[in-house]
Amino acid sequence: MFSFIFQLFIPFLFLLELALHFSPCYKMLNKNGKASMYKIFLWAVIGIISGTAHLHLLAEEKADKKEEGSITLCLKEIISETKHQILINNIEIPYKAIAGNILLRNDQSKPKASISYIAYFKEEVLEPAARPLIFCFNGGPGSSSIWLHVGVFGPRRVHLSDEGEGLFPYQVIDNPHSLLDLADLVFIDPISTGYSRVASGEDAKQFHGVDEDIESLGEFVRQFITQYERWNSPKLLAGESYGTTRAAGLAGYLHDELNIYLNGMILISSVLNFQTLNDYNEGNDLPYPLYLPTYTATAWYHKKLGENLQGDLGKTLEIVKDFALTDYTSALMKGDSLSAHEYAKIVAQLADYTGLSPEFIKKANLRISPQRFSKELLRAQGLIVGRFDSRFKGEALNPCNDYPSYDPSFDAIAGTFTAAFNQYIRKELKIKNDQEYKILANLHSTWNYSKYTNQFLNMSTALRNVMTQNKALKVFVGSGYYDLATPFFATDYTFNHLRPASDLRSRANIHYYPAGHMMYVQKSSLIKMKEDISRWMKKL
Repeated sequence: MFSFIFQLFIPFLFLLELALHFSPCYKMLNKNGKASMYKIFLWAVIGIISGTAHLHLLAEEKADKKEEGSITLCLKEIISETKHQILINNIEIPYKAIAGNILLRNDQSKPKASISYIAYFKEEVLEPAARPLIFCFNGGPGSSSIWLHVGVFGPRRVHLSDEGEGLFPYQVIDNPHSLLDLADLVFIDPISTGYSRVASGEDAKQFHGVDEDIESLGEFVRQFITQYERWNSPKLLAGESYGTTRAAGLAGYLHDELNIYLNGMILISSVLNFQTLNDYNEGNDLPYPLYLPTYTATAWYHKKLGENLQGDLGKTLEIVKDFALTDYTSALMKGDSLSAHEYAKIVAQLADYTGLSPEFIKKANLRISPQRFSKELLRAQGLIVGRFDSRFKGEALNPCNDYPSYDPSFDAIAGTFTAAFNQYIRKELKIKNDQEYKILANLHSTWNYSKYTNQFLNMSTALRNVMTQNKALKVFVGSGYYDLATPFFATDYTFNHLRPASDLRSRANIHYYPAGHMMYVQKSSLIKMKEDISRWMKKL
């Protein structure tokens, strides 16, 4: 702005010098020998102003460049809008896809962050507000919504083998098992994931925490249903992994702080009570019995169980779950007071149910972590099993280590999803953005849990409270038998401890799938999940 004013002023000085040159005053100055001094002074002024203008221009250009990559490039609320159609249940469904941003503002109404989203709306609908609206996000913390988006719920999905391995060329295909026939869909990328960013000069850490994250997404939901006039739509949340933690907390926040009541929640690979996770918390014996059925399922899949257990998986799991809740839990509670006879019996049973050697179980003091199980089950073959999906196996990078160096189940799909999704949003959704779409941000280690210091984070309390206050709220839960990240029996434990004297447990429907953390990468589980959710949503 200053440079513009200065540049207008310079021609004025030139005209002034020209006018004075032919004026009587100039002739008088010239006669007295002072005209040269006047010209030197005038040109010095012009030079100073011109130089100042140039410096201001450079400063403005530098400021413009400084804004590159910041929120000033993402202020546009609608980035793209495209039209499509999809065949679901033999019915052609026209829909529009909208990619946009919701801006979070400070007390002075200045943008401090931008939350990106991609929404899908069924077209040719008489009453859009009557259609259910599902807000979807993944977990991490630090994950974008890519997995639920093009893995299971969206109208386009990544092309995988029937068992969930990437296929080249990496691409998206129509998803006839999308939820778009049942509801409009909004895929949200929490701040610092996807295209969501903080404004220049803002600290992203103000959004990187359990409660901070919930509050920002609560504001997103409020603005979204306002902008799209969907306050009367049946509203649902869908989260995966830590996204289920987020969903439970967000449900409570929406209810208590914004008076936004939900109709349903879809929790995929749920983790609400962190005490059920094996996270190297010495003295916490709860996770070990809860992981045991997943170890059994994994050993069964890789044919490491005895002949008497290698038959029907369902029957085998019932036997193991009973052992986990009784003899195994009792043995862990007794600790060093366990008799030699009891100890030997537990070792033998654990060996039978895990496919691991009695020697290893003794060294582990009856307490088998999922990391060590992943490395030990197929150690003799030089292989490891996956954490997200223990059906997958890979060559051990260092056979001597106690823990796996990578997750073969994640590596089987990560590159596939990344390439296919980036191509999809640019080519089909017409999103023109050279910034990196951040699929996974490294936020886990710096996430703010300070409010929950010296305790285990337990969002099942928030879920229990909001379900008690909102009698219409129902919950769908999907668990994978081969998930070593959030084991299915831990989810059972959590929901069995909501409030036995109430109807809460009856309003939570748990479904199991013969796959892993992202069970939908297996085509048969994807199909079954759509059928299960369809039946569940009809009862909302």
